[in-house]
Amino acid sequence: MRFVAIDFETANPNLASICQIGVVVFENGSVSKTWQSLVDPEDYFDGMNVSIHGITEDDVKDAPTFPTLFSNLRILLEKQIVVSHTSFDRVALGRVLEKDELSGFDCTWLDSARVVRRAWPDFSDSGYGLSNITEVLGIVFRHHVAHEDARAAGEVVLRAIKDTGKNLEDWLIRANQPLSRGLIAQEGNPEGPLFGEFVVFTGALSMHRHEAAKMAADAGCSVLVGVNKSTTLLVVGDQDIKQLAGHEKSSKHRKAEALIAIGQSIRIIGESDFGKIVGLNSVSRR
Repeated sequence: MRFVAIDFETANPNLASICQIGVVVFENGSVSKTWQSLVDPEDYFDGMNVSIHGITEDDVKDAPTFPTLFSNLRILLEKQIVVSHTSFDRVALGRVLEKDELSGFDCTWLDSARVVRRAWPDFSDSGYGLSNITEVLGIVFRHHVAHEDARAAGEVVLRAIKDTGKNLEDWLIRANQPLSRGLIAQEGNPEGPLFGEFVVFTGALSMHRHEAAKMAADAGCSVLVGVNKSTTLLVVGDQDIKQLAGHEKSSKHRKAEALIAIGQSIRIIGESDFGKIVGLNSVSRR
C-alpha cells in the first residue's frame, strides 16, 4: 500500500502563488519519506496569507522557483496515488502548472476530505476540515506547515482504512461515489417493542446510517439526528467502542455524557448490542 500526500501554502489568494510545498510518502501504513521546500512564488505576499502560515517574502528570497522544483515533484508524484485534503491543493498545482506552462502529472487523486465524509457519517455534512477531524481522531500535527498538513491528510486516510476495513483501492472508488443519503430522523412504529425510546447513532456503523435508522424505527424507536433532551439511547459504532481508550469520543458521545452528568437518563451501547436487543424484542413479539 503506497500513496503520496501533498500540501501547498500560497502567498496570496491566487492559488498559483505557491510559496511552500510539502510531500509525504506513505508505504505499508507508515511514512517512508518527507520532502518540503520553500518556493519563490514570483508574486506578492498578502498579509492574510502570511498570518495563516507565517511565511514572508524575506523567507523565500533565496528559495527556488516552482519550475526549478518541477523535476523533483514529478519524481515524487508521477504514477502515484496522490492524497490532498479537499481540492485546494489539486487546483493550486494545476494553476501553477498553467502559469509556468509545464506539463501535468500522470497520477490518481484521492481527496481525504471526501474519505472523511464517507468513513464517519457524523462528519458527512460538516466538521470534515483537517483541523477538526485530526483533533477528533487524535492526530497531532502543526497546521499550515506544508509537510505537516500533508502527513495529517495521509494519516486520516490510514485511519479510515483501519476503521472501515476498506483498503486504498476501495477508497479510490468510494470517495467518488455519492454520499449515502436516506431518511435519518424518523418516528418510531407505535406497535414496536421499543416504542418510547429516542435513539441517536454515532460513529462508523456496519450498515448505512439510513438503514440503521429504519431498523430502529421499525422496532419502535424515534430516531434523532443529534443528541438532545429527548434522547434516551445513544448507539455507538462497534469500532468506536473498541477504540475509545486513548481516543477522542464523538461530539454526540460527549454531549450524551454531559447530559447524563446532569441527570438525564441516556443509555450508551454498541451497535451490535443494539442489534441483539432489537432482534430479541422482535422474537418476543411473535
